[in-house]
Amino acid sequence: MELAHSLLLNEEALAQITEAKRPVFIFEWLRFLDKVIVAANKIDVKEKQKKLVEQLTGLISSSPGPPTRKLLAKNLAALYSIGDTFTVFQTLDKCNDIIKNKDDTAAYLPTKLAAVACVGAFYEKMGRMLGSSFPETVNNLLKSLKSAESQGRSEILMSLQKVLNGLGGAAASCHRDIYKNARSLLTDRSMAVRCAVAKCLLELQNEAVFMWTAELENVATLCFKALENSNYGVRVAVSKLLGTVMATALIPKQATGIALYYRMRATLEEVLELMATGFLRGGSGFLKSGGEMLKVGGSVNREVRVGVTQAYVVFVTTLGGQWLERNFATFLSHVLDLVSHPRATQTHVEAVYSRRCVSFILRATVGSLLGEKAQIAAAKDICQAIGKQMKAVEAVVNDTNGENKSGAADVAASQHVMVCALQELGSLVQSLNATASPLIQEPSIGLLETVTSVLLHPSMAARLAAAWCLRCVAVALPFQLTPFLDRCAERLNNLKTSPEAVSGYSFAMAALLGGVHQCPLGIPHAKGKVISIAEDLLRTAAQNSRLSLQRTQAGWLLLGALMTLGPSVVRYHLPKMLLLWRNVFPRSLKELEAEKARGDSFTWQVTLEGRAGALCAMRSFVAHCPELLTEDVIRKLMTPIECAMTMMSHIPSVIKAHGAHLKASAAMVRLRLYDILALLPPKTYEGSFNALLRELVAEFTLTDNSANTTTSLLRSLCHYDDSVLLGSWLQETDHKSIEDQLQPNSASGSGALEHDPSSIYLRIPAGEAVPGPLPLGVSVIDASVALFGVVFPHVSYKHRLQMLDHFAECVKQAKGVRQQAVQLNIFTAVLSALKGLAENKSTLGPEEVRKSALTLVMGALDNPNPILRCAAGEALGRMAQVVGEATFIARMAQFSFDKLKSARDVVSRTGHSLALGCLHRYVGGIGSGQHLKTSVSILLALAQDGTSPEVQTWSLHSLALIVDSSGPMYRGYVEPTLSLVLTLLLTVPPSHTEVHQCLGRCLGAIITTVGPELQGNGATISTIRSSCLVGCAITQDHSDSLVQAAAISCLQQLHMFAPRHVNLSSLVPSLCVHLCSSHLLLRRAAVACLRQLAQREAAEVCEYAMSLAKNAGDKENRVNITETGLEGVLFGMLDRETDRKLCSDIHDTLGHMLSSLAVEKLSHWLMLCKDVLAASIISCLDEMDDDTMFTTLGEEDKSKPSVAPRWATRVFAADCLCRIIMLCENANKAHFDLAMARSAKLRNPKNDLLVLHLSDLIRMAFMAATDHSNQLRMAGLQALEDIIKKFASVPEPEFPGHVILEQYQANVGAALRPAFSQDTPSDITAKACQVCSTWIGSEVVSDLNDLRRVHNLLVSSLDKVQAGKGSSSQLYRESATTMEKLAVLKAWAEVNIQSETKPKRALKNTDDDEEDFGTVNELPPDSLITLVQPELPILSRLWLAALKDYALLTLPAEFASQLPPDGGAFYTPETIDTARLHYRNSWAPILHAVALWLNSAGFNASESPEEAAAAMPNSQKRASSIMLNQAPGTPPTTKSLPEINKDRMHLILGVSIQFLCSPRPEEPVEHVTSCLQALHTLLDSPCARIHIAEDQLLGVELLSVLHRLLLTWDPPSVQLLVTGVVQQIVRAAQDYLQEKRNTLNEDDIKEKEMCLVLGEGGETGGLVPGKSLVFAAMELLMFILVRHMPHLSPKMSDSPSHVSAKPQLSEESARLVAATVTILSDLPSLCSPAGCMTILPTILFLITRVLKETAVKSVDNQVSPPVSAALQAIKTIVTLPITKTEETHKQWTSLIRSTLASILEYSQPEGTKSILDEVSMLTAIALFLWSASTEIIGVQSLQNGCINRFKNALNSCDPWVQAKCYQLLLSVFQHTNRALSTPYIHSLAPIMVEKLKAVESNHPNSNTELLAVQEGIKVLETLVALGEEQNRVQLLALLVPTLISYLLNENAFASAPTVLKDLHEFALQNLMRIGPLYPHAFKTVMGAAPELKIRLETAVRASQASKAKAAARQPPPTIHSVPTIKLKTSFF
Repeated sequence: MELAHSLLLNEEALAQITEAKRPVFIFEWLRFLDKVIVAANKIDVKEKQKKLVEQLTGLISSSPGPPTRKLLAKNLAALYSIGDTFTVFQTLDKCNDIIKNKDDTAAYLPTKLAAVACVGAFYEKMGRMLGSSFPETVNNLLKSLKSAESQGRSEILMSLQKVLNGLGGAAASCHRDIYKNARSLLTDRSMAVRCAVAKCLLELQNEAVFMWTAELENVATLCFKALENSNYGVRVAVSKLLGTVMATALIPKQATGIALYYRMRATLEEVLELMATGFLRGGSGFLKSGGEMLKVGGSVNREVRVGVTQAYVVFVTTLGGQWLERNFATFLSHVLDLVSHPRATQTHVEAVYSRRCVSFILRATVGSLLGEKAQIAAAKDICQAIGKQMKAVEAVVNDTNGENKSGAADVAASQHVMVCALQELGSLVQSLNATASPLIQEPSIGLLETVTSVLLHPSMAARLAAAWCLRCVAVALPFQLTPFLDRCAERLNNLKTSPEAVSGYSFAMAALLGGVHQCPLGIPHAKGKVISIAEDLLRTAAQNSRLSLQRTQAGWLLLGALMTLGPSVVRYHLPKMLLLWRNVFPRSLKELEAEKARGDSFTWQVTLEGRAGALCAMRSFVAHCPELLTEDVIRKLMTPIECAMTMMSHIPSVIKAHGAHLKASAAMVRLRLYDILALLPPKTYEGSFNALLRELVAEFTLTDNSANTTTSLLRSLCHYDDSVLLGSWLQETDHKSIEDQLQPNSASGSGALEHDPSSIYLRIPAGEAVPGPLPLGVSVIDASVALFGVVFPHVSYKHRLQMLDHFAECVKQAKGVRQQAVQLNIFTAVLSALKGLAENKSTLGPEEVRKSALTLVMGALDNPNPILRCAAGEALGRMAQVVGEATFIARMAQFSFDKLKSARDVVSRTGHSLALGCLHRYVGGIGSGQHLKTSVSILLALAQDGTSPEVQTWSLHSLALIVDSSGPMYRGYVEPTLSLVLTLLLTVPPSHTEVHQCLGRCLGAIITTVGPELQGNGATISTIRSSCLVGCAITQDHSDSLVQAAAISCLQQLHMFAPRHVNLSSLVPSLCVHLCSSHLLLRRAAVACLRQLAQREAAEVCEYAMSLAKNAGDKENRVNITETGLEGVLFGMLDRETDRKLCSDIHDTLGHMLSSLAVEKLSHWLMLCKDVLAASIISCLDEMDDDTMFTTLGEEDKSKPSVAPRWATRVFAADCLCRIIMLCENANKAHFDLAMARSAKLRNPKNDLLVLHLSDLIRMAFMAATDHSNQLRMAGLQALEDIIKKFASVPEPEFPGHVILEQYQANVGAALRPAFSQDTPSDITAKACQVCSTWIGSEVVSDLNDLRRVHNLLVSSLDKVQAGKGSSSQLYRESATTMEKLAVLKAWAEVNIQSETKPKRALKNTDDDEEDFGTVNELPPDSLITLVQPELPILSRLWLAALKDYALLTLPAEFASQLPPDGGAFYTPETIDTARLHYRNSWAPILHAVALWLNSAGFNASESPEEAAAAMPNSQKRASSIMLNQAPGTPPTTKSLPEINKDRMHLILGVSIQFLCSPRPEEPVEHVTSCLQALHTLLDSPCARIHIAEDQLLGVELLSVLHRLLLTWDPPSVQLLVTGVVQQIVRAAQDYLQEKRNTLNEDDIKEKEMCLVLGEGGETGGLVPGKSLVFAAMELLMFILVRHMPHLSPKMSDSPSHVSAKPQLSEESARLVAATVTILSDLPSLCSPAGCMTILPTILFLITRVLKETAVKSVDNQVSPPVSAALQAIKTIVTLPITKTEETHKQWTSLIRSTLASILEYSQPEGTKSILDEVSMLTAIALFLWSASTEIIGVQSLQNGCINRFKNALNSCDPWVQAKCYQLLLSVFQHTNRALSTPYIHSLAPIMVEKLKAVESNHPNSNTELLAVQEGIKVLETLVALGEEQNRVQLLALLVPTLISYLLNENAFASAPTVLKDLHEFALQNLMRIGPLYPHAFKTVMGAAPELKIRLETAVRASQASKAKAAARQPPPTIHSVPTIKLKTSFF
């Protein structure tokens, strides 16, 4: 392939390759040329032009295939337009000659077609340059058009289209000729030709004025004719032509037209009238006589109607949204007139079809072309139209004299108008969602009155449509739901006597109840009272025969709707329901028999309707309340159901007796019965299988049914991938809802509400806008087929055989059309059964059953009906799957092989080739491996059968299935398959789109099979890869959308496996163009591909898309990418697209782009979001009050999208905003620091940081939070909360002490205020409370008065909380109120926590120099408390009530009986399940707040019942009495304060322990921390400490729960909090024990003995696990230590996996270890002496090990927290005040000795370890020496060890260690116990003196060394002081000379370094001080050494002189302080 990449065709290479590969080589060269010729140097091209032209024209006559000729023509034209145009006319003549050639053979055809293509391309590219030659060319083309076959006709028409395109108006002379010739071909039998003509005429009408003036009617007639017997492609093309011509006729777009415009312009009425003829009359020519229209006769051709429907949409779309806005009323009335016309509604099904068409026109225009404002206006117009119609209807209904003869017909026609209008109104309101509120609130529109008035329409269809419309309104505006229900109930009650009212209002209530599940806030529980209305209707049904039917139906409909509310409501009504169900059916067989004889036809009709209704309600119950289906309930349900089954067999006789009009009611009963049985487990009705199966089989084999009704399920039971054979991809087009009408099965696409009223309350199937149940006849068959599939797997083999034989018999009996119908139904049932078997993992049965099934299936493989063949293939595959035996599969495969080898007819070849594909699909590669070779070879052969595209399609489809299912086993066949695919792609005519679609499928399957290998570089892989790329290129260039979609998915696969080889620079722009395609599947494929690309290479994708925007000049570019790039286009698509999958992919794509690009291109993305969100403002401007700062909108008239972004898109933009903030947070700190951001911006203006856009962020959040749409308000508040959290602490550099958010406080207040208004839904208020508490707690606002704005909102909502339960009128379910109240309490709790924990923090500004400036507006630290304080008494009580509720709700299910029967303080028993969630979200902060309150004041606050009652609403009184465990009646006995406190303690500890036992992993970590902080706070108060210490088990329990928590929660913050709580528990126990000991000590001496055994461990020293607090604490602490220092555990260090390297502890770990060690050292004080001996070994071991591990030298000589904690712990333990008995004393001594020994051992310098911190070790030793008595440590060996350590330290080379060592020795030498210190003085003093003497020769160089010397001197001085008088002279003789040796002589002083000067000063001062202290000894020493005396005197003099000088020069300087370093913690 690489050889093909050259400018000239490489002819040697071409000659060398095989014949078969040449076309591919040529195509590859043309592809390369196409890319390169545009980019190449013009001079190069001109040089080689001659040769190139020769090569290219040579190719024309080499009979190139379709893709090749297209590229060839393109390249030739491009070559001439870039190079010289000398020879172009020569080439053109050559082409014309070829076209004129009379040779009509098939072999010459490709050459002719290539010439035609070249001519077209020349004119398209060069247009007027070829001007003079065009008449000849056009004539030539038109001449050959007459004689050409279909491929030629298409190609010529396409060329003519290009000629017209290139020449524009210049070709005017030929326009009429082209029109005349093309016109007749619009009805060509080839569909491809029809499409080509439509496209050619579309091009022509751009210039040819006559088409939309004189010829307008003829064009219309032609189009209608062209639509007859058309396929989808033709309908799309012709409707585009028709719509465009009509639009042009109305508003011409050409300059030429302007003059003619005024003379010949068509009016809107004329144009619409023309379109209407097509809609109503179809393609038959129309005579203008007026009477003709009204004579109803002959049906309208459906294809024409569907085509014209599409044309209407094209017409309006072409004219645009603004035109529609202006002319909507006219357009609406015209469209509604279409459905009221008798021609449109000849039969019921036709009427439904017409309605669907009209609904489609309205949805496609109003729904997508109008913005939200215009949609509201349109809704008003629709309302008026409905009102007008309804008035007319009322006039007829009230006209008793019958003056209005045609009235009845008008009423009948009006129902269809109503249905269309109401459905559109409903859809509009639903899509507008909350934005539609003005529609409801404006009384002048009267939307609700208008819609409710239709509930009384005489026609059921209209009433149902009105009910549906109300449901849509209620779902869009949930606050209307409850009032609607109430209004309907009231009207139903008042108008009980009108049949229409009973029916209409019950429809409305059922619809509203069905809509509740779409409203998250629900309806009040009391609305379940609908049951009483329903009961009443059923009870009174018999009283009045005029109303019986309606009341019966209404009653059951309401009960069915009630079931959709789910188990929480239905649970209360279940017993009553079961009773009602039982009573509808006879109790016994006897009664059933007796019934047959009684009653007239009317009674039977009511009875049957009643039973159908009851079964329907049952089905609704089973579907919506599966939780309530216990064994018992199912048993009770089975009684009526079995009775219904028995009744089935009696019905035929009843119908015989009373007339055929009962058939419908009987069918309804069957339908309901089948429906409910399909939902119940088949085991429950096993006994009735025989009777049931008889019914089912009779149903779908049409035994008693004379109509040939077919089921609608076949398509859905066949495999989705077979859509290409079934044509079911039409389901995936934008025209699905109208294209359904043209499907072959009965009543396809005629779904309507009136076919099954129960669908008004059921969930709508996904992807449908309005529920459309099919007509009863079809529904019953569907239900029977579905149930057959459920039952079949449970039937015995004998019966299976009988049924299968019966099926074969039925097929044989039927003839003609009926046979097809029966066969279709039977096949659907068989497929359904096989699917059931596969799902149940059961088998088909023994040999004879298989045989019978096989005969049935094989017979259908040769059926002429393709759908049946498809079903048979599918059934065969499923049978193979169910039987699962190799021999059976082999037999089936062999049968098809034989058939295919011999058969020549298309039917059996297609059927059997599909059979092979299905076999492989269901058995998989392994099961069918041995047939693979045969299958592939047969199918490859069939695929080459060029005579029958159908055979090619089916065989290629099967091949794709085999490739897919075989996986890697197919690898050996990849090359031959690929080469076949390429050959076919290059030769099959493009008009055979199905073949191309299948080729695309094959290509995709092959790419998947080769998979990741595609990345390789081997020769074979490269060939495969380039073949795949060529294949993709050909399919990408095909004209059919589905083929392009297949190409995209192939490229997507390729990109997944070999990303480097997919060229994004060409792929991305082509995808962007497809985004505007009119074909849904193509748009889906493009977005799905972009989604995948954006995941990896978002930046490149956006870049290439932008390049498309730059080349927007090209003609082909239909995509409008502006400066907002691809992102902008995708955002725009979100407003237009309704397809779920597509929208979710767009969201994902934008999400991926955002993640990778938002941080770098911040402004761009923020701008995007802002533009989308700005649409909110436009709608809010009317209601702005004091926030006018937001009104100035920079409205430049850019190319704005046609429609302002809709609310759902705005919500998405608000979510994006939150994501951008999050991404920035993870990216760079500077995003949240204004000073850093500004400096970064100065350094590089391209730096874009979030904080610089803060005002935009706030503004966007504000826009969203104050919108009409509730979802958007939620998103806006969320964004606001995120902004506050992230920016609260960002300082404002220009005003120190202030934060950047302060300036936005007005905006925040304004954004929050609306959320607290009366009519705001609870979820929004709850969110707003959260934002309030975040804002107040963020400490942004420094002025209390400013803070009050937001604070007042919370205060007002607190009043709401106090108002108690049923006070406000309820709109939503009770748990919504729970949510709101808890949110308020949670918000207050958070503010309270902030206020209590805040003073600990320093003020924001601590710089001294700005004191005056920084603290003026500072919030006093306790100001928040002043906000909370006044509310605390009320709050604390409400908080406690909420916690009690929460505690009750978290009880396990088995304690349900203990819950208070009428709910808690904030929840009602009915909504317990939803309430739980709200409590779960808010309990943690409330718990913390309660703990803070109890700690500060609460334990002293008891409440008198009067106060409590006064502050508590009624319902809470009830609740509070429950909390105090009394009967609600009795007056509460006042509890003593300790009792109340005990209850509170139990509550808090209970809630905490329950939660901490097992916090769910998804629980936010904040809950865990809140809970731990609450415990910590609680244990600060003495009352709580006593409580927990008194009951030791409580402490133990708490500790073990905390231990469990540590096992599962890792964050260090949690672990630190845990240690804090443990410490509190231990301290509490210590205090308690101390108190006990003290009281004992005060008592008499006798009890001293008692005192000894106080504490854990008693006399024996044993600790009981589970009961011992100490043991529990040690377990937990040990766990923490081992978690952070694994090598402490011997188990760990011995394990082979243990790595000896000990990592440095992180700062958090160090703090944790320190805290742990501190608590460990506190534990012995909780034990008796014996207990101490039990635990001390462990504790001391741990402490010394921690010391050893953590005492590591650090650079700055800092002591780490664990070390200081360990040292402190040693001190605590060594000085324990244990009253030592004899044996404990012995143990104690050995323990302390061992510990010291260990420490000595650890401090032995080892080579391997990181440098030990000797100082800490020495400190530890010194601690022992200081604190323990001599007899313990005076042992010789220990003493030697200690002295050695000190010696080592003195000799250390680190001056810091020396200094510290001197300090410690000083403390040891000064020890009061001389016996202890003397040995140390004797050993160490001499070394010290030596060291100090040496300083004279070895001067100190640094401050630290100087420090060491100074410390040493201090020790010597101390020794002098300690010495006896008589030894003093000797001691001074050591000290004084040393000091004098430090003095410098005068000359040296000036030049000496500062260190030496400091030493000199120090020595001098010390000498001056020693002299006077010991005058006698000093003199003696000085006398003995005169030279010392001289030095001293000199120094003293010099010093005095310098002092005098300095004093004269300046004021006294500050004394240069000696650097001293103190230990962080003083241990002495």
